[in-house]
Order: sequence, then structure tokens, then C-alpha cells
Amino acid sequence: MRVFLVAGEPSGDRLGGALMEGLRSLIPDIQFDGVGGPLMQAQGLESRFPMAELSVMGLIEVLPKFFHLKRRIAETAQAVLDTQPDVLITIDSPDFSLRVAKQVKAQSDIRTVHYVAPSVWAWRPGRADKMAKVIDHVLALLPFEPPYMERAGMECDFVGHPVASEPVASDKDIQNFRAAYKLGDAPIILALPGSRGGEIERLAPVFGEALRLYLNDRPDARIVVPAVAHMVDAVAGHVEGWPGDPVVVDPRDMPSDQAQAQKRAAFAASELSLAASGTVSLELAAQATPMVIAYNLNWLTTLIAKRMVKLDTVTLVNLVAETLTVPECLLDDCQPEQIAAALRQVSAAPDAQRGAMTLTMERLGRGGEAPGLRAAKAVLTRMNA
Repeated sequence: MRVFLVAGEPSGDRLGGALMEGLRSLIPDIQFDGVGGPLMQAQGLESRFPMAELSVMGLIEVLPKFFHLKRRIAETAQAVLDTQPDVLITIDSPDFSLRVAKQVKAQSDIRTVHYVAPSVWAWRPGRADKMAKVIDHVLALLPFEPPYMERAGMECDFVGHPVASEPVASDKDIQNFRAAYKLGDAPIILALPGSRGGEIERLAPVFGEALRLYLNDRPDARIVVPAVAHMVDAVAGHVEGWPGDPVVVDPRDMPSDQAQAQKRAAFAASELSLAASGTVSLELAAQATPMVIAYNLNWLTTLIAKRMVKLDTVTLVNLVAETLTVPECLLDDCQPEQIAAALRQVSAAPDAQRGAMTLTMERLGRGGEAPGLRAAKAVLTRMNA
């Protein structure tokens, strides 16, 4: 069996790696092709070009790379048509992925699967109907998503999220992490300003000033900043003037499993986190790390988003647990003073989020079959139906 996969950012690479592991456990001689990052490459994928080229977020932010991305879309679609896989699996990054699927479907009957249902319940509700023209099957991360996809005419299975099946860092893991970075017994504040160049440029100065305000009352705390491999130098440059003698966690010289284990230890060692909006909220919840979520966009993208977003929260922990326990400082509210106030609020009552985080992990499949394996079984079952 031949599978062509396309992922465009670290969270998609994480999903793709778990899915590939599940597929290989069911079909040992399976062949993979496509585009992915280090976790997918660890499962045997030789990426056709660096996945980092596709990590662009925002409606306006994509414009400078438009023609390059357009070429990559055509190149990727042609590779699918040339290799004629049994199935094309696109993973998140819908603006890229669905354009590839559209070109493939226009010239073939290759089966298409999209992993991660687009947030049609939050904004752009017409996307599901358009998506149904080029996607046969959707793998949903969230339990409430299948009806939206099925209503548009696509097959859809809730498979949970791989983060729910990952181990929780042990006390020994935390001690080893502290020792490796000479952190001693200092309180650790985690800062996660994103995994894409554009969002790091926007968020790092705001995060730095917010942490400066917060640390006025916590001069003994240290700042830890885990970075994805292709953004280590950029992150290091942005945090150079931050308070808290920041430590940048660099995964570049580690095997992928060791890098993930160290990241989990960094999360679990932290008493509080400030993070960009995205899948990272689930990773924090998996390690029971209290969090504040903050995010802003290009001014024009912000204006458009305000008109389109339908929800009162965008944080996945809040959405899955059906609560508002995780504070958000989004768009116009992404200001140092407001973020620092939210950090103080969470620090004063860190246990307030515990129930929501536990419920989120339960609803995403913790304690059950690994989501990557569930996703693999769903792909094969639907193909053979």
C-alpha cells in the first residue's frame, strides 16, 4: 500500500507521525511519500521539500509567499498524480492542503483524506461544503466535529488527539531537565510565542514585556522557552533582552523522541505558561500546566477575523471541556498589561484549570486506544468499505 501525506506545520507533523506509526503497525510493508517534518521523517518519510516552507499563518501574512506556495501546491499535486498512491492524506494547513486535493481530484479519482476538521464551527462555515467537493473522508480531533462534516457530505470519524496518549513527565524527568539547564529550584515560567516566523516576530516583544511586568513580583523565577528546530535561532534572538535569564530549549541535536520527552519535562516543570493560541494548549493540558493564551495578527487580518469568528473562545481546552477557565488575551487584548494581569490571576489560583485539563484529555481519548492507531484504522476501514 502506498500513502502520500502532506503536513505543513509542527502540529501536523505530530499528527502525521502518530498516524504513520499506526498504519505501519497494521501494514508493515506500507510505503510513504510526501511532505512532513522530523516526526514523520522518523517514521520513514523522505520529505520532498522542507515542511517549514508551508508554516504561514494569517490571511494577509501569506501574501509575500503566495507565488512560492502556489508553485509548491502545483508541484505537490503533480507528485501525487505521478505516483498514484492508494490514498492522499492531507494534515491540517487547509489553505495549502485543500488546494492540493482540489488539483488531484480534478485529474484523478485518488481517494482523499483530510486529518483535522477545519474549524467551521468557529468561522468560515461555508468551508465544509467546498471541502466536500475534494475530500472523501475527514479524521476529526474533537468529539463534536463529525456532524458538521457529515452534514456537508463527507465521511468523518472522531479519532482523538495523539497528545492524549503521550506519557506524563515523571518527577525524575523534571529533575533531569532542571539539572541539564542549571535551573536549580527556581520557579519556572514557560513562554511559547509560536512555531512560525511571523507569529514569533509579532508575539515575542509582547510576551517579553508582559513577563517583565509579571516578574516584578517574582524576581526569583526563570523563563524557559522551548523552540521548534527551524526556529531556534530566531527565538534566541527575540528573547535575548527578556527578563528571567531565559533558557531556550534547543532540540536540533536530539533524536525526535528525546526532543519530545524533553519538551514534556519542560512543560511539567513549569508552574505557569504563557502560550500562543493553537494545539500547544493541549500539550500543556496533557502535562497539567496552568496557562494563559495570547495571540494577535496583522491588523487587516485582525479586522477580518473579528467579523468572521463565531465563538467566545478559541482555546481548545476551553472548547473541548466546555469551560472558559483558560484566560485569553486575543487580538486587541493582546497587550502586555492585560497578559500580565491574566498571569497573576492564574498564578493566584493554579488549580482552577485542573478539572478542565483532565476532562479535555479524557474526551480526547486518554486511557483508550492510541489516537494515531484509531486514525489509521479509520483510514483503512473506510477504504475497504
